[in-house]
Amino acid sequence: MNPRTVVLAFRAVAVAEALSWVGLLAGMYVKYVPQTSEAGVQFFGPVHGAVFVAYVLVALVTARVLGWSRWTTLLALAASIPPLATVVFERWAGRTGRLRAPARA
Repeated sequence: MNPRTVVLAFRAVAVAEALSWVGLLAGMYVKYVPQTSEAGVQFFGPVHGAVFVAYVLVALVTARVLGWSRWTTLLALAASIPPLATVVFERWAGRTGRLRAPARA
């Protein structure tokens, strides 16, 4: 796999996962606070679930292609749980060089 393509996919899915969290949280707010509609949860629940699974799979592929350590891989996977943490991880990984392809021997 082309490392550049993998990095682009990882970044896109990390942002999509965070945005789907925002949508789900907004839907939960509308459902439980003013108690006016369940539409947001009904829509964003499955969307977030699908994007969550995609993030986990893309993170695992990225870890393999870029040669991440177990610790970095674990952090990437753990970032899928708290809201918006995938973007925080993606920014950190970019700043620390973890989203660059390893040098070829």
